[in-house]
Amino acid sequence: MPRCSKRTRSGAAELVPGATALDDHHHHKRSRNTSSRRHSKSEDTSFSPKKCLTWFKEYTSVEEPDILGPEGMEKFCLDLGVDPENVVMLVIAYKMGAKQMGYFTQDEWLKGLTELQTDSVHKLQNKLEYLKSLLNDPHFFKAVYRYSYDFARDKEQRSLDTSTARALLTVLLPRWSLRPALGQFLEHCRRYRVVNRDQWSNILEFSRSVDRELSDYDTDGAWPVMLDEFVEWLRAERRDEAMPAAS
Repeated sequence: MPRCSKRTRSGAAELVPGATALDDHHHHKRSRNTSSRRHSKSEDTSFSPKKCLTWFKEYTSVEEPDILGPEGMEKFCLDLGVDPENVVMLVIAYKMGAKQMGYFTQDEWLKGLTELQTDSVHKLQNKLEYLKSLLNDPHFFKAVYRYSYDFARDKEQRSLDTSTARALLTVLLPRWSLRPALGQFLEHCRRYRVVNRDQWSNILEFSRSVDRELSDYDTDGAWPVMLDEFVEWLRAERRDEAMPAAS
């Protein structure tokens, strides 16, 4: 923003009573404004696409300058001070619209970080708690949960393999009391090598509507067969555990 031109001060003291005091007042006011501007500049709340791209290049290679790959992702997480399996990384990927786990394209990077107005590690670190807090919104969480299915699956397969599904559930639903049991069921039930999209979506609904004791599970409900079988398996496991040991 251009500065205003300087005012002519010749004879000002004679023409305007108290002009010197007034000028001193304006001088102090300008000093305060200058100090305020310096403070704002130090906060650096502006966003620079050029700076954002320069930051992106810190994680790419000469061979693939437009792709941030696994090695770059490891460095990115290290710089952020965040474990790669932290759910906030999934939120960042969602904001970028990333298509494949372990990779960010230059376009995805710019899309997500422009929305977040973030062009440095420090700025993104300052937004990590905010990004985590977004998951408190059930609708946002559901969107991230469903997004994770395509994000994590092998693009040569239509479904998500069970080992990846178990790992994702650990990240997304760490406090769900039935998650360990479902993970055990998926690990040992040979019928299920993959989890399809409908099953994945229903696992979230199951976690929200069925209690730990399975007392409100509706066997006549429209649950996928996989979840019906999980409930049968878990009830059988609990019965066996409750039975007194043979003497």
